[in-house]
Amino acid sequence: MEFRRRLAQGVGVVAVAGAAGGVLSYGAVRDRERHTARCSDRGYPPRPPFYPFWFKWMLHGHDIPSVRRGFEVYQKVCANCHSMVELSFRHLINEVYPEKRVKQIAAQYDVFDGPNQEGEIFVRPGIWTDSFPRPYPNDDAARYANGGALPPDLSGIVAGMHGNADYIFSLLTGYRDPPEGMPMNPGQYYNTYTEGGIIAMPPPLSDGIIEYEDGTPATVSQMAKDVAQFLTWATEPATDERKLIGIKAASAAFIGGLFSYTYCRMIYIQYRTRRIDFVKPVFT
Repeated sequence: MEFRRRLAQGVGVVAVAGAAGGVLSYGAVRDRERHTARCSDRGYPPRPPFYPFWFKWMLHGHDIPSVRRGFEVYQKVCANCHSMVELSFRHLINEVYPEKRVKQIAAQYDVFDGPNQEGEIFVRPGIWTDSFPRPYPNDDAARYANGGALPPDLSGIVAGMHGNADYIFSLLTGYRDPPEGMPMNPGQYYNTYTEGGIIAMPPPLSDGIIEYEDGTPATVSQMAKDVAQFLTWATEPATDERKLIGIKAASAAFIGGLFSYTYCRMIYIQYRTRRIDFVKPVFT
């Protein structure tokens, strides 16, 4: 019995040490490799490099000041062509802006509503329950205004792209002059992170194109980072809450495991190791 107990303890220690060593070595390898931008083994375009966005870690949430600046970039630049039909102004309340500020932002837009009592469509200021306004009335109008290309909706764009926020940042900062001899049609632009290197969207960002409310310098890389943060938050607004629930569940499981171990070693072990012998009485 004693031998088996010691053997089990030894195997457990070796297993835990091996698992911990494997995790640490894997993390070290990933930490060494993930900061290197490498081309895919199967052609073009290259994979986006790893960027240390704050929200990627388990114990970190969204960088709300960056999300707020990203909303400014979307509002002043991206919203001219791209819609976000699944997002409403109410989603910003107490997440990105206070309620009063959200109502002020919504009131800046004119919204078609109705019909009224006379059966007419009327225009009113936006309210916090309205969805983000569309830049075009329909897809045909969007294609006509953009040379036949339909600007994608940005509500879930991060989840639909390989690389997520890394790809968004790389795409926005990946505009270059086309290589010598590469044919480019009017209305086409060269980007190293698109299939074939050709994209119909002109470079949306340039230094100083907007002014941040908090005074942050509006460089191309800063705006690309902020709008990637905002689009990631818009894709999954409940990410921080889910992380918090996961941390609470893991903490509860850890405490429960300690109680179970203590109960096993202090109380249950007494019954497990008890021996009761029933001896047939001998009558003389």
